[in-house]
Amino acid sequence: MLKIKKAFSSFSTDDLGKAKNFYGNVLHLDVDDKKEYLQVHLGKDNNVLIYPKPNHEAATFTVLNFPVDDIEKAVKELKQAGIHFEHYDEPDLKTDPDDISRDDRGPKVAWFKDPAGNILSVMQER
Repeated sequence: MLKIKKAFSSFSTDDLGKAKNFYGNVLHLDVDDKKEYLQVHLGKDNNVLIYPKPNHEAATFTVLNFPVDDIEKAVKELKQAGIHFEHYDEPDLKTDPDDISRDDRGPKVAWFKDPAGNILSVMQER
């Protein structure tokens, strides 16, 4: 078995410039441009790597979740920053008029996409 000391997530984009602007200037995260990829800092020793991929296809699942203390406030602020939230009306997944899933089985969640179509979320534990 590997003796793993640290792990990190990564996902692709079709445009590093758009990703850098979105994560850095829209979401106000600390982003290092490494030329070949972006490193997004999400706290002490918590980084995500975003890399270019010519045949990028957006993830059909959530690639990055942002825990928040007040989801209503976070969604409102992100909407004011120009973020469009996903709306779901499926048997096992519904969002309300504020685009927030308030399922009793888990946290409150609101989903949105980055410029490459990857799905992100803000979530608040109950």
